[in-house]
Amino acid sequence: MILLPTSLVGSYPQPDWLIDREKLGHRMPPRVRAAELWRVAPEWLEQAQDDATILAIRQQELAGLDILTDGEMRRESYSNRFATALEGVDLDNPGKVISRSGNVISVPRVTGKIRRKYPVEVRDLQFLRANTDRLVKITVPGPFTMSQQAQNDYYATEEEMALDYAAAVNAEIKDLFAAGANIVQMDEPWMEAHSEKARRFGIAAVKRALEGVTGTTALHICFGYAAMVPGRPVAYSFLEELAETPVRQISIETAQSSLDCSVLAKLPGKTIILGVIDLSTHDVETAEVVAARIRRALPFVSADRLVAAPDCGMKYLPANSAFGKLKAMVAGAKLVRQELQGRAAGN
Repeated sequence: MILLPTSLVGSYPQPDWLIDREKLGHRMPPRVRAAELWRVAPEWLEQAQDDATILAIRQQELAGLDILTDGEMRRESYSNRFATALEGVDLDNPGKVISRSGNVISVPRVTGKIRRKYPVEVRDLQFLRANTDRLVKITVPGPFTMSQQAQNDYYATEEEMALDYAAAVNAEIKDLFAAGANIVQMDEPWMEAHSEKARRFGIAAVKRALEGVTGTTALHICFGYAAMVPGRPVAYSFLEELAETPVRQISIETAQSSLDCSVLAKLPGKTIILGVIDLSTHDVETAEVVAARIRRALPFVSADRLVAAPDCGMKYLPANSAFGKLKAMVAGAKLVRQELQGRAAGN
């Protein structure tokens, strides 16, 4: 692994021929299934998603990324592909919750014990692994976030429900590593949105999801999609608590929020996936702007514990903007890498 490697968080823009991007961008991320978003007939959809995944892989390789994802080409949202495949949820009669942006949204209604019926993303990972020789990462929704994106009509407490979601995630993560994943990332944005609940039982759910897992794991926590949630706080309300979890990498946003990076000193031993690309604008950053965002973290975390990445929600960008931003990110990381190597040589 090189110094300051680069990676996506997870998603990359899906082609217009695959998904209705106009509909996608003008609705909240779906928590139940949203088949109406796909432009391809059901009998051809998997093949089309395969083709789109290959395009996403090649775009990442051309941009020069070191760690690749499948771009989440097969997903209507980051979470619903996995969450709606579990036993114990009634998808025909969905429930309702209030989203982090204050909107009422349809969600899976939990009517029985949450169990994983079968591996959900293993084929996705195998397809990714077969189509690149670079390191690969795949994402799964975290157990706490899924517990907040569901209506509980079965469990005595939300904590009990979150722990069963965690058991399902645990089985999936182990299968993904067995299938060839280099990194598996749990997406836990609702830990930031519901920080008090996250303190009560979110950490326990994360620990349960990682029991017996030996591969490199990551956890992504964010402020919500820039395309959906305007504005950004300058600090996380829930972050340093992750220091006590066994997760090895923590993915955060810093670009749009101009985050105070001093909090990273409170995460000793963790690799930080540092969001350095602002997704609130289509404008492509210069390499120097990206480099400056990386440098802001260096007083608080050593360069050998940093991965450069975008902020959260690249799927909502136009394709040309997203590709340009990836190239700028790679160039910015290279600038900082050369500076650090030059200093080391000078010493």
